Amino acid sequence: MEDEEGPEYGKPDFVLLDQVTMEDFMRNLQLRFEKDRIYTYIGEVLVSVNPYQELPLYGPEAIARYQGRELYERPPHLYAVANAAYRAMKRRSRDTCIVISGESGAGKTEASKHIMQYIAAVTNPSQRAEVERVKDVLLKSTCVLEAFGNARTNRNYNSSRFGKYMDINFDFKGDPVGGHIHSYLLEKSRVLKQHVGERNFHAFYQLLKGSEEGLLHKLHLERNPAVYNFTRQGAGLNMTASDSDERSYRAVIEAMKVIGFSSEEVESVHRILAAILHLGNIEFVETEENGLQKGDLVVAEKVLVDHVAELTATPRDLVSRSLLARTVASGGRELIEKGHTVAEASYARDACAKAVYQRLFEWVVDRINSVMEPRGRDPRRDGKDTVIGVLDIYGFEVFPVNSFEQFCINYCNEKLQQLFIQLILKQEQEEYEREGITWQTVEYFNNATIVDLVERPHRGILAVLDEACSTAGTITDRIFLQTLDTHHRHHPHYSSRQLCPTDKTMEFGRDFRIKHYAGDVTYSVEGFIDKNRDFLFQDFKRLLYNSTDSTLRAMWPDGQQNITEVTKRPLTAGTLFKNSMVALVENLACKEPFYVRCIKPNEDKVAGRLDEDHCRHQVAYLGLLENVRVRRAGFASRQPYPRFLLRYKMTCEYTWPNHLLGSDKAAVNALLEQHGLQGDVAFGHSKLFIRSPRTLVMLEQSRARLIPIIVLLLQKAWRGTLARRRCKRLRAIYTIMRWFRRHKVRAHLVELQRRFQAARQPPLYGRDLVWPPPPAVLQPFQDTCHVLFCRWRARQLVKNIPPSDMAQIKAKVAAMGALQGLRQDWGCQRAWARDYLSSATDNPTASGLFAQRLKTLRDKDGFGTVLFSSHVRKVNRFHKRRNRALLLTDRHLYKLDPDRQYRVMRAVPLDSAQEKPEQLLAMEPQ
Repeated sequence: MEDEEGPEYGKPDFVLLDQVTMEDFMRNLQLRFEKDRIYTYIGEVLVSVNPYQELPLYGPEAIARYQGRELYERPPHLYAVANAAYRAMKRRSRDTCIVISGESGAGKTEASKHIMQYIAAVTNPSQRAEVERVKDVLLKSTCVLEAFGNARTNRNYNSSRFGKYMDINFDFKGDPVGGHIHSYLLEKSRVLKQHVGERNFHAFYQLLKGSEEGLLHKLHLERNPAVYNFTRQGAGLNMTASDSDERSYRAVIEAMKVIGFSSEEVESVHRILAAILHLGNIEFVETEENGLQKGDLVVAEKVLVDHVAELTATPRDLVSRSLLARTVASGGRELIEKGHTVAEASYARDACAKAVYQRLFEWVVDRINSVMEPRGRDPRRDGKDTVIGVLDIYGFEVFPVNSFEQFCINYCNEKLQQLFIQLILKQEQEEYEREGITWQTVEYFNNATIVDLVERPHRGILAVLDEACSTAGTITDRIFLQTLDTHHRHHPHYSSRQLCPTDKTMEFGRDFRIKHYAGDVTYSVEGFIDKNRDFLFQDFKRLLYNSTDSTLRAMWPDGQQNITEVTKRPLTAGTLFKNSMVALVENLACKEPFYVRCIKPNEDKVAGRLDEDHCRHQVAYLGLLENVRVRRAGFASRQPYPRFLLRYKMTCEYTWPNHLLGSDKAAVNALLEQHGLQGDVAFGHSKLFIRSPRTLVMLEQSRARLIPIIVLLLQKAWRGTLARRRCKRLRAIYTIMRWFRRHKVRAHLVELQRRFQAARQPPLYGRDLVWPPPPAVLQPFQDTCHVLFCRWRARQLVKNIPPSDMAQIKAKVAAMGALQGLRQDWGCQRAWARDYLSSATDNPTASGLFAQRLKTLRDKDGFGTVLFSSHVRKVNRFHKRRNRALLLTDRHLYKLDPDRQYRVMRAVPLDSAQEKPEQLLAMEPQ
């Protein structure tokens, strides 16, 4: 890191400051911000300043630089924190969490995106399809949740109006196999009204500006957001400075398809959003008769009721009845319909719009969770999954007018600050005392008293608010404030105008003030009771539960309850939020935490400008200076002796492979002495405390140099083991093959002996015997045996032939070899007479003439014997036939004409004959 972080960039870790003062802290923060070094460490805590511009700090190359590195090997970065959390989870099988905090506009959502991108990039190197599916859902879910849960505010163009905590499940390989998203306190009041310069949730504007004309016509919508009361305020504003609603709409639709939303579900979501917009335009008027108000309430534009009924797939008359009246059950279970006033109908309409959007948002979250749920995981087979949690939740908020939502948000930040104090400050000091390590105690502000002020049973602000909501009769916000003044009159962190009459920054009967850890916040109690009750008439619940739209119906399971049924009072919004915060803190407390503290440089969202006063306030309420003091007074890392030895014992000759010293502590001491690092550590009762992160880097580098050698040694031993196992298996295989071959050979020979026992019996001598198929190894042997058998059989047949017939037998064998199957009938089955023309049997009509011609030729040419004579047919190329006679003597070959008394047509001496013998022998005698 020193090579890339020179002195001109300031200190990469605030712990390295010469003096721990606010001025030095801000000077270092300003210097690094001006050099585009937006990340700085406080030990293992990362401080991030929003640059409000794109910087070349992200992407695959940056991920590769931080992957597998220790925290201090590279300059401070979000990837380094993500890598540290991932390695802690994978290496030690411990659940970890990354808590991202800061005020609105400080860059928390973008930080969580970069962390998710890093985890997705470094996992699943084998490209398993299921893991890739989970990664796609994890990445695409952010786009969908931003559309339905984010809005443009005066502080942030893409402000999260809900809290999000995501658990990512990993298998033993470190690949994501599932996840779960928890959402907290959606700001549903934004559906109804926004401040000047702000917008409603992105989803409304994306639907109006990004969808096609056909869809808008089907939903009875117009393109201009100014037409609708709920979107009129932000009609002329874009989603962000660099993105448009049209492009975002296409991205959201594509993300929903990737996640697994069906086309029917997407259409239902569009219909619900359109119904909310139409619902916001409904106005109520009282009927008049003869210029006097009659008292009946009607909807000003009845066509809007038709649109709402069509889009929610509910009967039109029931929609109208639910808007204009409500049904109540009397003590005798009798149903009474009570008409609304204009104010009551408007309240019911707004409550319905808020509730429908909240249920829609919760359904989207649950739908994503159902897709991300780990599939087919059995801990007994696959091992226990480990988890990385990423918390992206709203920061501390102070507005000119702070209401119930800001109260809950700031209470949430108090709970997280309390967790931070417990895990980072208090536990750190307690651990040093428990281990007997001497160090300087650091004073820090413990905000437990503020948390107790809010959530204390019976007397806390939330308990008093719940009591006011459940009390019969008319309880106003003013009475609730008076009760708070009575209970907390002497609390050091609570005040009001009634308790401090001289403080004119608060109004009588409306405001109270809490001294938060981040500063004083004045809250207006107007609307506290209504927002805490979060009341919705049962008529709307039954109406939407009975919708024929299955998606909308699934959002309202409580609508199936009968109106006469007596049920337990539902929990208030404040109590539900408190319970969720307690569960969140308990969940985070059981994980190894990593912190990202986000700072907003200025209120105008301008790049390159850092407002010192604004940042100084954030540094103070985030407790960063106290964190620096604790880190400087304490130690950067601590590890139990066994774990330290397990990781670094290979770097010392006295501890590798196993030490023989008296204890693990003595072995650790020997290891550090060999490296010369004993001056930078302290020895506790059960743990080793390392003061400087550079000591860990040095040990890691030494370990990294030895790991390849150890790996080669293990590979050599393992490969030798595998080779020996393979050799044993091959020997066994060859032994089995050898004995099996012997068995097959023996069986084959026995079978041959059985079949050829009768081969000596005449006259066939085994001609009809069938040879059994031999084993492959005996095929050459059997071929040789077959040849020998044929020769033996031929010998048996030939030895019974008389010597006088041997010449003819040899001639026939020669003829058979010459013809090679060219003729089917070549006289093999009969005795050969040779001189057929002289035979009265074969040539009855002309044997005498031939005898005379033969005598004449013998006298002329003087040949000794006649080798062959026969009639033949001559066929020329025109297929004309002529009778001819052929005479072969021991001296000449004669062609004769039988039709002219065997006149010699041609005589050829044998020594000059060119005809092939097989052609002569093949001539068919007549």
